[in-house]
Amino acid sequence: HAYYPAIPKFYITENGTCYPDRPGPDGKVRDPRRIEFLEANVRNLRAAISEDGVPVGGYFVWSFLDNYEWQWGYSKQFGLVYTELQTQRRILKDSAIWYRDLIARNGAV
Repeated sequence: HAYYPAIPKFYITENGTCYPDRPGPDGKVRDPRRIEFLEANVRNLRAAISEDGVPVGGYFVWSFLDNYEWQWGYSKQFGLVYTELQTQRRILKDSAIWYRDLIARNGAV
């Protein structure tokens, strides 16, 4: 924010990572690396707000659903929700549940 003092608030609109997560035998999609990635980013964002006074208006994970990525097509899964391409069935990944709980705690990690 030191470089852009005229901006009243910053919004992080696309923050995510992709891993080849698939449903396990129990039908659940376990994605601990995505949770670790997001948790570290949220922790750093909270520090920027509390320690450096960065005015943050919002934080949005990329992406809600596994989707078509222009560079990689359907080969990369960025979503919090797994999309089975053949049937379009959706499965909440563990990261979706983690993010829901983060929102319920007002972003407290």
